[in-house]
Amino acid sequence: MKVKKIIDKESGKVIERSVMNSITIDCVIFGFDKGSLEVLLVQHGEGIRKGEWGLPGGWIRERESIDNAAHRLLADLTGLDSIYLEQLKAFGEPDRFPLGRVITIGYFALIKKEDYDVRAGFTASDAKWYKIADIPKLIYDHNDILDYSLEHLRNRVRQAPVGFNLLPEKFTLFELMKLYEEILGVEMDKSNFRRKILRMKLLVELDEKQKDVSHRAAKLYEFDQKIYEKLTKKGFNFEF
Repeated sequence: MKVKKIIDKESGKVIERSVMNSITIDCVIFGFDKGSLEVLLVQHGEGIRKGEWGLPGGWIRERESIDNAAHRLLADLTGLDSIYLEQLKAFGEPDRFPLGRVITIGYFALIKKEDYDVRAGFTASDAKWYKIADIPKLIYDHNDILDYSLEHLRNRVRQAPVGFNLLPEKFTLFELMKLYEEILGVEMDKSNFRRKILRMKLLVELDEKQKDVSHRAAKLYEFDQKIYEKLTKKGFNFEF
Protein backbone atom coordinates (compact mmCIF):
# COMPACT_ATOMS: atom_id res chain seq x y z
CA MET A 1 0.00 0.00 0.00
CA LYS A 2 1.38 3.41 -0.99
CA VAL A 3 1.34 5.77 1.97
CA LYS A 4 1.90 9.51 1.67
CA LYS A 5 2.02 12.34 4.13
CA ILE A 6 -1.47 12.44 5.67
CA ILE A 7 -3.62 14.37 8.10
CA ASP A 8 -4.74 12.39 11.13
CA LYS A 9 -8.50 11.93 10.84
CA GLU A 10 -9.07 12.40 14.57
CA SER A 11 -6.69 15.19 15.63
CA GLY A 12 -6.29 17.08 12.36
CA LYS A 13 -2.50 16.98 12.80
CA VAL A 14 0.05 15.98 10.18
CA ILE A 15 1.30 12.53 11.16
CA GLU A 16 4.39 10.64 10.08
CA ARG A 17 4.58 9.42 6.51
CA SER A 18 4.99 5.82 7.62
CA VAL A 19 1.59 5.42 9.32
CA MET A 20 -1.07 3.26 7.66
CA ASN A 21 -4.15 5.46 7.37
CA SER A 22 -6.88 2.83 6.93
CA ILE A 23 -5.91 0.09 9.42
CA THR A 24 -5.78 0.38 13.20
CA ILE A 25 -5.33 -1.77 16.31
CA ASP A 26 -7.68 -2.04 19.29
CA CYS A 27 -6.85 -4.05 22.42
CA VAL A 28 -9.29 -5.61 24.88
CA ILE A 29 -7.42 -6.17 28.15
CA PHE A 30 -9.39 -8.04 30.80
CA GLY A 31 -8.15 -7.91 34.36
CA PHE A 32 -9.11 -10.09 37.31
CA ASP A 33 -8.64 -8.87 40.85
CA LYS A 34 -10.38 -9.68 44.14
CA GLY A 35 -13.11 -11.69 42.45
CA SER A 36 -14.01 -9.10 39.79
CA LEU A 37 -13.56 -9.16 36.03
CA GLU A 38 -12.75 -5.73 34.59
CA VAL A 39 -11.61 -4.20 31.30
CA LEU A 40 -8.98 -1.52 30.74
CA LEU A 41 -10.20 1.64 28.97
CA VAL A 42 -8.50 4.87 27.92
CA GLN A 43 -9.86 8.40 27.69
CA HIS A 44 -8.92 10.28 24.53
CA GLY A 45 -6.92 13.40 25.25
CA GLU A 46 -7.26 14.92 21.78
CA GLY A 47 -9.04 14.55 18.45
CA ILE A 48 -12.70 14.24 17.53
CA ARG A 49 -13.36 11.92 20.50
CA LYS A 50 -11.54 14.02 23.10
CA GLY A 51 -12.83 13.24 26.58
CA GLU A 52 -14.54 10.01 25.51
CA TRP A 53 -13.63 6.45 26.50
CA GLY A 54 -12.55 3.58 24.30
CA LEU A 55 -10.28 0.59 24.00
CA PRO A 56 -6.54 1.26 23.87
CA GLY A 57 -5.37 1.29 20.26
CA GLY A 58 -4.30 3.40 17.32
CA TRP A 59 -2.53 3.54 13.98
CA ILE A 60 -0.06 0.97 12.65
CA ARG A 61 3.30 2.07 11.30
CA GLU A 62 3.91 0.97 7.75
CA ARG A 63 7.12 -0.89 8.56
CA GLU A 64 6.07 -2.74 11.72
CA SER A 65 4.15 -5.96 12.18
CA ILE A 66 0.62 -5.75 13.53
CA ASP A 67 1.71 -7.71 16.62
CA ASN A 68 4.46 -5.19 17.32
CA ALA A 69 2.02 -2.34 16.73
CA ALA A 70 -0.38 -3.81 19.29
CA HIS A 71 2.34 -4.08 21.94
CA ARG A 72 3.68 -0.61 21.19
CA LEU A 73 0.29 1.09 21.35
CA LEU A 74 -0.70 -0.71 24.53
CA ALA A 75 2.55 0.29 26.24
CA ASP A 76 2.36 3.91 25.03
CA LEU A 77 -1.26 4.42 26.05
CA THR A 78 -1.47 2.44 29.31
CA GLY A 79 2.07 1.56 30.42
CA LEU A 80 1.34 -2.18 30.14
CA ASP A 81 4.26 -4.08 28.63
CA SER A 82 5.36 -7.69 28.10
CA ILE A 83 1.79 -9.00 27.91
CA TYR A 84 0.78 -11.98 25.83
CA LEU A 85 -1.72 -10.65 23.28
CA GLU A 86 -3.90 -12.94 21.20
CA GLN A 87 -5.24 -11.69 17.88
CA LEU A 88 -9.03 -11.89 17.71
CA LYS A 89 -10.16 -10.81 14.23
CA ALA A 90 -10.63 -7.77 12.00
CA PHE A 91 -13.62 -5.48 12.48
CA GLY A 92 -14.57 -3.65 9.33
CA GLU A 93 -18.15 -2.43 9.13
CA PRO A 94 -18.22 0.37 6.51
CA ASP A 95 -19.58 3.00 8.91
CA ARG A 96 -17.58 2.05 12.01
CA PHE A 97 -15.40 5.20 11.69
CA PRO A 98 -17.12 8.52 10.85
CA LEU A 99 -14.39 10.14 8.73
CA GLY A 100 -13.62 7.33 6.30
CA ARG A 101 -13.20 3.60 5.86
CA VAL A 102 -10.96 2.21 8.61
CA ILE A 103 -10.55 -1.48 9.49
CA THR A 104 -9.33 -2.37 12.97
CA ILE A 105 -7.63 -5.56 14.14
CA GLY A 106 -8.68 -6.66 17.60
CA TYR A 107 -6.35 -8.12 20.23
CA PHE A 108 -7.22 -9.69 23.55
CA ALA A 109 -5.47 -10.51 26.85
CA LEU A 110 -6.41 -11.65 30.36
CA ILE A 111 -4.09 -10.50 33.14
CA LYS A 112 -3.87 -10.35 36.91
CA LYS A 113 -4.38 -6.66 37.70
CA GLU A 114 -2.16 -6.62 40.75
CA ASP A 115 0.87 -7.54 38.62
CA TYR A 116 0.73 -4.35 36.54
CA ASP A 117 0.70 -0.59 37.05
CA VAL A 118 -1.50 1.38 34.67
CA ARG A 119 -0.47 4.89 33.62
CA ALA A 120 -1.95 6.95 30.82
CA GLY A 121 0.36 8.27 28.11
CA PHE A 122 0.72 9.25 24.44
CA THR A 123 -2.72 10.51 23.28
CA ALA A 124 -4.61 9.16 26.33
CA SER A 125 -5.51 11.60 29.09
CA ASP A 126 -6.55 8.81 31.46
CA ALA A 127 -6.49 5.00 31.68
CA LYS A 128 -8.42 2.97 34.22
CA TRP A 129 -10.21 -0.30 34.89
CA TYR A 130 -13.98 -0.63 34.58
CA LYS A 131 -16.07 -3.47 35.93
CA ILE A 132 -17.85 -5.32 33.13
CA ALA A 133 -21.24 -4.27 34.51
CA ASP A 134 -20.23 -0.58 34.51
CA ILE A 135 -18.88 -0.15 30.97
CA PRO A 136 -19.89 3.27 29.57
CA LYS A 137 -20.85 4.02 25.95
CA LEU A 138 -17.55 3.68 24.08
CA ILE A 139 -16.34 5.34 20.90
CA TYR A 140 -17.05 3.94 17.44
CA ASP A 141 -17.84 0.19 17.60
CA HIS A 142 -15.72 -0.48 20.69
CA ASN A 143 -18.70 -1.81 22.68
CA ASP A 144 -19.23 -4.39 19.93
CA ILE A 145 -15.54 -5.32 19.95
CA LEU A 146 -15.67 -5.70 23.73
CA ASP A 147 -18.79 -7.88 23.53
CA TYR A 148 -17.15 -10.12 20.93
CA SER A 149 -14.01 -10.42 23.09
CA LEU A 150 -16.03 -11.31 26.18
CA GLU A 151 -17.88 -14.04 24.30
CA HIS A 152 -14.54 -15.32 23.00
CA LEU A 153 -13.22 -15.46 26.57
CA ARG A 154 -16.35 -17.30 27.74
CA ASN A 155 -16.03 -19.89 24.99
CA ARG A 156 -12.35 -20.41 25.80
CA VAL A 157 -12.89 -20.89 29.52
CA ARG A 158 -15.36 -23.69 28.76
CA GLN A 159 -12.75 -25.50 26.64
CA ALA A 160 -9.40 -24.94 28.38
CA PRO A 161 -8.08 -23.80 31.77
CA VAL A 162 -7.86 -20.19 30.58
CA GLY A 163 -7.30 -17.68 33.34
CA PHE A 164 -6.61 -20.25 36.05
CA ASN A 165 -3.27 -18.52 36.59
CA LEU A 166 -5.23 -15.56 37.94
CA LEU A 167 -5.80 -17.49 41.16
CA PRO A 168 -3.35 -17.77 44.07
CA GLU A 169 -1.02 -20.79 44.01
CA LYS A 170 -3.26 -22.38 46.66
CA PHE A 171 -6.97 -21.72 46.44
CA THR A 172 -10.38 -22.97 47.52
CA LEU A 173 -13.02 -24.51 45.28
CA PHE A 174 -15.19 -21.50 46.06
CA GLU A 175 -12.52 -19.13 44.72
CA LEU A 176 -12.26 -21.19 41.54
CA MET A 177 -16.04 -21.19 41.14
CA LYS A 178 -16.18 -17.41 41.60
CA LEU A 179 -13.60 -17.03 38.81
CA TYR A 180 -15.86 -19.02 36.49
CA GLU A 181 -18.97 -17.12 37.61
CA GLU A 182 -17.38 -13.75 37.02
CA ILE A 183 -16.09 -14.60 33.55
CA LEU A 184 -19.23 -16.41 32.40
CA GLY A 185 -21.63 -13.99 34.04
CA VAL A 186 -23.71 -16.77 35.61
CA GLU A 187 -24.50 -18.09 39.08
CA MET A 188 -23.47 -21.70 39.65
CA ASP A 189 -24.60 -24.46 41.95
CA LYS A 190 -21.76 -25.07 44.38
CA SER A 191 -22.14 -28.85 44.72
CA ASN A 192 -22.59 -29.35 40.97
CA PHE A 193 -19.48 -27.29 40.21
CA ARG A 194 -17.47 -29.20 42.82
CA ARG A 195 -18.47 -32.56 41.36
CA LYS A 196 -17.65 -31.61 37.79
CA ILE A 197 -14.32 -29.91 38.48
CA LEU A 198 -13.04 -32.72 40.71
CA ARG A 199 -14.01 -35.30 38.09
CA MET A 200 -11.49 -33.71 35.70
CA LYS A 201 -8.57 -34.67 38.01
CA LEU A 202 -7.17 -31.20 37.41
CA LEU A 203 -6.86 -30.32 41.09
CA VAL A 204 -4.68 -31.68 43.88
CA GLU A 205 -6.25 -31.56 47.32
CA LEU A 206 -3.76 -30.27 49.90
CA ASP A 207 -3.51 -31.16 53.55
CA GLU A 208 -4.10 -27.50 54.35
CA LYS A 209 -6.98 -25.17 55.07
CA GLN A 210 -7.53 -21.44 54.90
CA LYS A 211 -6.01 -19.35 57.65
CA ASP A 212 -7.13 -16.15 59.30
CA VAL A 213 -10.71 -16.28 58.03
CA SER A 214 -13.84 -15.33 59.96
CA HIS A 215 -15.84 -18.26 58.60
CA ARG A 216 -15.23 -22.00 58.64
CA ALA A 217 -11.86 -22.64 56.98
CA ALA A 218 -12.15 -24.39 53.59
CA LYS A 219 -9.75 -26.94 52.10
CA LEU A 220 -7.03 -25.66 49.79
CA TYR A 221 -6.17 -27.01 46.35
CA GLU A 222 -3.55 -26.51 43.70
CA PHE A 223 -3.41 -27.45 40.02
CA ASP A 224 -1.84 -30.70 38.86
CA GLN A 225 0.71 -29.18 36.49
CA LYS A 226 0.83 -32.16 34.10
CA ILE A 227 -2.95 -32.34 33.79
CA TYR A 228 -3.12 -28.56 33.48
CA GLU A 229 -0.68 -28.56 30.56
CA LYS A 230 -2.41 -31.53 28.95
CA LEU A 231 -5.84 -29.89 29.11
CA THR A 232 -4.41 -26.59 27.89
CA LYS A 233 -3.20 -28.33 24.72
CA LYS A 234 -5.97 -30.91 24.31
CA GLY A 235 -8.89 -28.90 25.66
CA PHE A 236 -12.08 -30.11 27.30
CA ASN A 237 -15.82 -29.54 27.19
CA PHE A 238 -16.83 -28.19 30.55
CA GLU A 239 -20.59 -27.53 30.60
CA PHE A 240 -22.13 -25.93 33.65
